[in-house]
Amino acid sequence: ERKSLTLEGIYADWLDRPGIPEWLYEGSAAWSQARLVEEVKAEVVKWILFSGSHQGKGRKRKRIEPKVNYKELTSDQLVMLLELLLEEAELSVAVMRALQRTYSLREQDAEVRHRWCELVIKHAYSPGYRDVEHFLIHDQAMGVYLYGELMVQEDAEQQALARRCLSLVQEEMDQSARRVVEEMIL
Repeated sequence: ERKSLTLEGIYADWLDRPGIPEWLYEGSAAWSQARLVEEVKAEVVKWILFSGSHQGKGRKRKRIEPKVNYKELTSDQLVMLLELLLEEAELSVAVMRALQRTYSLREQDAEVRHRWCELVIKHAYSPGYRDVEHFLIHDQAMGVYLYGELMVQEDAEQQALARRCLSLVQEEMDQSARRVVEEMIL
């Protein structure tokens, strides 16, 4: 059952957890059967299989790029792909690197880059931290949630990144957004 329309309910549905709210996801069964959605789901399976094939491998092995043909996806499909991959407990470094290369995630729109940053933070993918820093500096309005994610992970490197980014942009940040971020990280 959907929460009542209160501020707490909105926070719980939209801000306190990644992804589409469960009540909305369940109400969209017909939508989830659409061709474009099915294409994304097929791509997710490929990425999960690729990730599974790279878990626990030794570091000295030669890097082999996947021999899988990944589909070209629209911006909306990329957002969905990254949302679905956010639900995975683990993604290998090889998968994270291949995702960035395959879809040129740094060059995508802010929605896609935001999901990419969430994935980078969740999987502590340190080569992607510069993408997170760039996002927090150049897309301040959308970055507030990412500050929280950086702090929640309790990773010293991620927390230092959050503090560094805030120090770089705090003077030009919206006052209310800055207050929210300062409460999270100070």
